[in-house]
Amino acid sequence: MSDRHPRDRLQRQLTLSDATLLVVSSVIGVGIFLTPGAVADALPHPAAFLLAWLVGGLLSLSGALANAELGAMYPHAGGNYVYLREAWHPAAGFVAGWLSFFVIYAGTIATLAVGFAEGMANFVVLDETGRTAVAVAMTAAASAVNYRGVRLGATVNNVTAVAKIAALLALAVVGPALGGGDADNLALVPPGDARVSLASFGLALSPVLFSYLGWNASVFVASEIRTPARNVPRSLFLGLGICIGIYLLVNVAYLYALPIEQMRGLVRSGEAAARVLFGEAGAAMTSALILASILSCLNATILVGPRIVYAMALDGLLPSAMSRVHPRYATPHVAVLAQAITAIVLIVLLRRFPSVLDYTTFAIVLATMADTAALYALRRKQPHHARPYRAWGYPVLPALYLLANAAVAGVMLWGRPLECLSALAVASTAVPAYLLMRRRSARA
Repeated sequence: MSDRHPRDRLQRQLTLSDATLLVVSSVIGVGIFLTPGAVADALPHPAAFLLAWLVGGLLSLSGALANAELGAMYPHAGGNYVYLREAWHPAAGFVAGWLSFFVIYAGTIATLAVGFAEGMANFVVLDETGRTAVAVAMTAAASAVNYRGVRLGATVNNVTAVAKIAALLALAVVGPALGGGDADNLALVPPGDARVSLASFGLALSPVLFSYLGWNASVFVASEIRTPARNVPRSLFLGLGICIGIYLLVNVAYLYALPIEQMRGLVRSGEAAARVLFGEAGAAMTSALILASILSCLNATILVGPRIVYAMALDGLLPSAMSRVHPRYATPHVAVLAQAITAIVLIVLLRRFPSVLDYTTFAIVLATMADTAALYALRRKQPHHARPYRAWGYPVLPALYLLANAAVAGVMLWGRPLECLSALAVASTAVPAYLLMRRRSARA
């Protein structure tokens, strides 16, 4: 099979550095600033707290191993849509692509844009209408950047990603050096009765795994990455490796600043730690850093998402307009516009939906599980297909990722049934849509 769809007209303009930083931007959003308090609440023990972040990263790496093999096998636009199409049936790929575009990417864009607008409220006075206007404007602006070229979108992403990495490293290294915290907070055996059960460790992994979501971003733009058989796997491993290292360093800084008991249940733990390390100015700087981090993640998400419906349209499963490539900018411009409109509709409709994040996260967990399961199917179905990279640790390590995420999905379904069932309901609409598009394609 060719390394791209025969009708794909996108250009290979992305380097290994571009793809790696795309992964970094997609992973590091707001999770590292908001979820440590939930992890500490489940694991009030410094060593267990840090171990959870390491284990979560290694579990995500287990999923990346599977996607590395799949991305090297099929370095096409579309990511999981392509893998499930090849592993089982075009209908399976369609459902995955439908879920990815309408729930995961459009939902993530809406969530990030609304989060950015709410963060702006720390600096300017905004009512609900103002916050909605800011969220819509940010979505439109980032979409315009990625409409005008993948090179432009990648450059913006590279600059914001490097700035984000530098700021987080400054928080993790400079903050403790200023002496605002206490090294005793890092004691491996804290005072008192701080026991850790397997159940509490598993509970802590849910917010940790959420903070690592986005690690597969580069596989969706594989047809635009140079030497994809080599660079797609490398981008996954390098990008995720950078994120694991940063998360561990930042969480050590949090612990240095705040005793584990004080961190328990703290929603804005990043700001609280920065206040201890740098004073009130540190809290303001962290608020600005959160905005920059959201903006970086928003741009990366808007860059990646259109490639899903573009790939589906190449196969005749969506209107052909979605497969158009701009003659000047060489982008799937119609797909970019479709994504922007979908996200803006969600911003307006879901602004009162309190747990849209759970709605999106549940879908991401399901989609990455499907990707990993596709690896097993393709090993059986296409044993002789060229595999420039073979997943290390197969079949055990990908299975661990499946089990961990199945547990997370079960916990989410139990705790947030409305949001999770809403995501499943949207996924179910893919079935009649697929049948309709197949019928139209057959008549054409």
